[in-house]
Amino acid sequence: MSGMARRTVVAAGGAGLASAALAACGGTGAEEDGGTGAADGAAEAPLAKTGEIPVGGGKVIAGRGVVITQPKAGEYKAFSSKCTHVGCAVSEVKDGVIVCPCHQSRFDISDGSVTSGPATSPLPPEPIEVKGEEISFG
Repeated sequence: MSGMARRTVVAAGGAGLASAALAACGGTGAEEDGGTGAADGAAEAPLAKTGEIPVGGGKVIAGRGVVITQPKAGEYKAFSSKCTHVGCAVSEVKDGVIVCPCHQSRFDISDGSVTSGPATSPLPPEPIEVKGEEISFG
């Protein structure tokens, strides 16, 4: 086999392995979104139950690209879970702030504003509605 043909076969094999690895990493997103399986486009599926969102805290719904907070009892807010610094996904809500793990930007749970950078722009709000105990996109 010539050197050129051998490189072509090796490159094609590597591309096939990469595709298989990426496919294996894919999923419905049900693991991240509380098991609703809504990451496949079922926008009407609830994002969370009100009881899952602590007062003064929140919950990142990774499979749906949103973080839901409850700054005061009965007041629910939602923001994009994509950090405005370089686009990393925020990872947690802790001590009244939404935290990005990449560069430690922090955002206020009541309005998404930056409390510490390097991010300079707030998290964009997301429309939600609360019906009974369910929180859904509004």
